[in-house]
Amino acid sequence: MSTSKQLLTSVQVARFVAQGFLRLDGVVPQEINERAMATLTEGLPDVAYGTPLGKAFAPDTFIHELLAVPDVAGAVESLVGPEPTVDHHAVHVREPHEGEAQPLHADAIIDVRPDAFDVQLMYYPHEVTAEMGGTLSVPGSHLRRINESDVGRVQNLRGQTRLVCPAGTVVLVHHGIWHGGRRNDTARRRFMYKLRLNPTVPQVRLWDTRDLDDPAVTAELNAYLPWYEQAAARLEIYNRALLWRALTGDASFDVEYWVTRVSNRPAQRSHA
Repeated sequence: MSTSKQLLTSVQVARFVAQGFLRLDGVVPQEINERAMATLTEGLPDVAYGTPLGKAFAPDTFIHELLAVPDVAGAVESLVGPEPTVDHHAVHVREPHEGEAQPLHADAIIDVRPDAFDVQLMYYPHEVTAEMGGTLSVPGSHLRRINESDVGRVQNLRGQTRLVCPAGTVVLVHHGIWHGGRRNDTARRRFMYKLRLNPTVPQVRLWDTRDLDDPAVTAELNAYLPWYEQAAARLEIYNRALLWRALTGDASFDVEYWVTRVSNRPAQRSHA
């Protein structure tokens, strides 16, 4: 296994901007997964808000080793930079035969930043089957701002995903994505470790930008998702274009001229 960070491509980052998440299936070695399971059953110590990530976890912990996995390290750096700080971390457990699911919600109640975002790393140290109540999320919902459980009454949306994955899977999500833990219908406890990270550097071109001009980038940013209505989709694409402008530092980028139309201010132009 390579020990070098595997930075994301522009196409991957554009997909994250459009869909609000990035899956890294089975990238964590089994020995780390086994150590994680032994640790998570006992709980984790608190980490003070704002602790630099490099100082938050001792080298002999599974979390330190998890974050050193090249695919994980590269994805984290590509999205929040080389020196993020810890917002918080937690162990989420779905008990056997719970009988109920968590309502659909977004975690970041008051965080409506249009030009920056935190990343929540979700790590699954064991296989998650459909019966185990994998995390449900709604791709493309992260830029549609809600107040925590405003959508809690919604039962299903077209295109929602219910995580089924192999052991050692990591999912990185935008802080605003709509999600919820499904009920666990098996006799085994389901574990998920969550770590929220805050950027400390401008989130501008942190990834491998060699494919920045690939037409697939714009295709990702212009993708319609199943739960969008035709008119509502324009709002999502507009917000994606704004975020992509911020992430690339390119104030001229647009998709279907949505941002160009809205930013047109003839009265402010000089006629001298």
